[in-house]
Amino acid sequence: MSLPVHHMIASGPQPVAPFSHAVEADGWVFVTGQMPTDPEAPDAPLPEGIEAQTRRVMANLKIVLDGVGLGFEHITMARIYLTEFQRDYAGLNALWPSFFAPGKLPARTTIGVSGLAVGALVEIDLVARRP
Repeated sequence: MSLPVHHMIASGPQPVAPFSHAVEADGWVFVTGQMPTDPEAPDAPLPEGIEAQTRRVMANLKIVLDGVGLGFEHITMARIYLTEFQRDYAGLNALWPSFFAPGKLPARTTIGVSGLAVGALVEIDLVARRP
């Protein structure tokens, strides 16, 4: 087993806590949960609504995955955290498949939580695997 490699992506979102953007071990890449912040304007207001925030989170996850040479097709598992589960679950589900090739959805868990950093509605973390 190799030692973990800790990745900080220069163009990635500004961390809201002390963490690495991703940690890699033996071909597995664990991507820290991303928030709907704009990497180019981290203090800007968050996008309005679950769809816009999900798009921003997925864009941030793409930046991190790109930074380690991977893409959405390498995702094996996603965990999604929603602060307004009942209200936002259907909207998230309607949008989610658009990020992936047909029939190639990763495994997923969606969890309702009482709060997220920066007042976000959604946070998503990932596990990916190198080919």
